[in-house]
Amino acid sequence: MNSQHPVTIAPSILSADFADFGREIRAVEGAGADWIHVDVMDGHFVPNLTFGPATCRAIRPHITTVMDVHLMIAPVDPYIDAFAAAGADRLTAHLEAGPHIHRTLQAIRAAGVRPGVAVNPGTPIEAVFPLLDMVDLVCVMTVNPGFGGQSFIAARVPDVARLRAAIGDRPVKIEVDGGIAPDTAPGVVAAGADVLVAGSAVFTGGSADDPAPYAANIAAIRQAVAQRRA
Repeated sequence: MNSQHPVTIAPSILSADFADFGREIRAVEGAGADWIHVDVMDGHFVPNLTFGPATCRAIRPHITTVMDVHLMIAPVDPYIDAFAAAGADRLTAHLEAGPHIHRTLQAIRAAGVRPGVAVNPGTPIEAVFPLLDMVDLVCVMTVNPGFGGQSFIAARVPDVARLRAAIGDRPVKIEVDGGIAPDTAPGVVAAGADVLVAGSAVFTGGSADDPAPYAANIAAIRQAVAQRRA
């Protein structure tokens, strides 16, 4: 892959104002977001509880880019059709969420949604290599999933590079999720990441009424990546 490939910024609405999702989404898209990342947590697979299909259905009309739904839930399969019907463009399931990841990925694609697989920091990156012909995206977690605002796990950067080498010419995107900010983004992009999920690094300081900080925060991430490439 060309080292100068465009970087996709996917703000996580986990850091947005929950009482004002529609305006927040429109504001952050207007500020330069490429995708909208929706962190679905079940209080079982991860120690937090967030959104379900009804929330995705409610925010779908406000999203003009891509609804990137990250399923941090177990089991996954019983909910695939509901999230697909709610308008998800992409559904990413965790490798660790169940014993039959192939079946899960097949079901996501059969539902008309682009499938992705996420892998936790404690799981060797090589575990996803047999799945690369089944997915459109691999989400490399650089924090342990469950909460926003955690510190970036730098040991994951070499894993991104190994994953990029394994992907080769396949049309598979690498998404990095966790602790992404202007100081961490350049390293993961240099290693081969295509998509950067950022929560607090995008939403800090702004609001739907004052979205200028969102634009400045997104621009700061892009500028840091560009400076590393220069």
